[in-house]
Amino acid sequence: MRFEEHRTDILIVGTGGAGLFAALHAKKADPTLKITLAVKGLLGKCGCTRMVQGGYNVALAPGDSVERHFMDTIEGGKWLPRQDLAWRLVEGAIERVRELENELGCFFDRNRDGSLHFKAFAGQSFDRTVHKADLTGIEIINRLMEQVRALDVEELEEHRAIELIPAQDGSGIAGVLFIDVRAGTYRLVRARCVLLATGAGPTMYRYHTPSGDKTCDGLAMALRYGLALRDMEMVQFHPTGLLGGPDTRMTGTVLEEGLRGAGGHLLNGAGERFMLNVDPRGERATRDVVSRGIYAEMRAGRVGPMGGVYIAMGHLGPDMVRRKFPGMVKRCEDCGFDLAAGQVEIVPTAHYMMGGVEFEVDGSTASPGLYAAGEDCGGVHGANRLGGNGVANSTVYGGIAGDSMAAFARAHRSLREPDRRVIEAGIARAEVPFGQPAGPVHELRDELAQTMWDDVGVMRQRDAMERGLQSVARHHADLRTQGVADGDRAFNLSWHDWLNLDSLLDISEVITRSALARENSRGAHFREDFPEPGSLEDSTYTRVSRRGGELALELVPVEFTIVRPGQSLIGDAAGVPPQLAA
Repeated sequence: MRFEEHRTDILIVGTGGAGLFAALHAKKADPTLKITLAVKGLLGKCGCTRMVQGGYNVALAPGDSVERHFMDTIEGGKWLPRQDLAWRLVEGAIERVRELENELGCFFDRNRDGSLHFKAFAGQSFDRTVHKADLTGIEIINRLMEQVRALDVEELEEHRAIELIPAQDGSGIAGVLFIDVRAGTYRLVRARCVLLATGAGPTMYRYHTPSGDKTCDGLAMALRYGLALRDMEMVQFHPTGLLGGPDTRMTGTVLEEGLRGAGGHLLNGAGERFMLNVDPRGERATRDVVSRGIYAEMRAGRVGPMGGVYIAMGHLGPDMVRRKFPGMVKRCEDCGFDLAAGQVEIVPTAHYMMGGVEFEVDGSTASPGLYAAGEDCGGVHGANRLGGNGVANSTVYGGIAGDSMAAFARAHRSLREPDRRVIEAGIARAEVPFGQPAGPVHELRDELAQTMWDDVGVMRQRDAMERGLQSVARHHADLRTQGVADGDRAFNLSWHDWLNLDSLLDISEVITRSALARENSRGAHFREDFPEPGSLEDSTYTRVSRRGGELALELVPVEFTIVRPGQSLIGDAAGVPPQLAA
């Protein structure tokens, strides 16, 4: 099968906050470098950063500190984060927010005196979330797009990455193999260095927040390439996903954390507020705790007509709700609900993957020339991500990766020769559906979504996960017997639906095997048959890699390089809102 060949200095796969910041920093570090942005959809219109509502955690408020933000992150992550990565996150957030406002032109909400307004978010001991009403991601991406498009940066839109291509001599990364969606042809982009910033996206669950084209392609490619993934059992369910019914794609989309931080109440089907019976922090507990509280009400049958519970904001004053949360009020109105004065039915929704590629503080991976940033990476958040730390992670580490890649590209002037066998194998894998009779791939994806929700979801136990593992294997076998019509390949969306599901199935198996291996409950991973967290001092994280075509899993001890369990960098409790700590 023929393919076109393209050459660049730095190739960035993904154009969310991580990818765009990487392009900006790399180009500023060395304007002579040729930088190519490749994206599965449209530049600036797809990805998860644009969908961020709540805000950006940064320790800039009087009385707050980097040490406090760090301890909240470690406590929220249940002592599983890699501490040097978490420290660089909270330290770098200060630099990045100043850059966003002073250099890129973002304008976050202000108090009357002109100082930054900090929103209350769950699981934090200080109000530190800066925001642009509830449309923070749009503000960040729009300003980033203005800056990047003012530079000489090449754009490859609607290019689906299907394989990371190593050098023939094994010395590192040589490039990435793509499908040009518009033409239906293959294109190899050779580069001195590559950034993996595709953004993961747990859309293998029945309810999920990312758009359906976010299908863990980057993680699946990294696994095939030989990189190790860590913490893959840690899938975060955002507790307040809109439940709009089966006939709208709005179902599963986030009603952001700021609603609970502002004082919103969660009510079961009988109109009873229940979270204070689950945790003294009530609705301001971390996302994992609130999701389990909601799920328990659902299992007990104390639900609304669509099977969820309710969020109520009217007691705070409808005018205040409309003023502070205009985006969400409009979204709910579009679905026929009144968020400002009434009640909106919600459900826990798969939102974010704390797990991902193992990487270093400079963004590098185990393969020379290959970098990673954002949700493709594991280790920053541990067992649970604090709301507001996600966009911080993408922008902080995207910028770092851009600086690092510019330095790498200056030091390595020649392109590596790609391994042609891997190119041929990648094309052969993508051609599989054309050799099978056309089948209802969308039905298989629905079956996978139900499997993961029922068997590897908010609450887990061995029997269910083993059943889920068998079901995932069966779904994968069924996919291999179903294909797509081999007609015009340009914009052949059935072909891409098949490839999307193939990636989701690969990563669903990794999630399930990692969850089976962790026989304790930490953060987003809750085992009903192992409900205790285990010894914090003896904490381990899961590491998965592919060896000889099979998954290999090991439990790796966590290194406490800055602070150990029982110690703290602050004088009071981390992760507890100030009014509850008093």
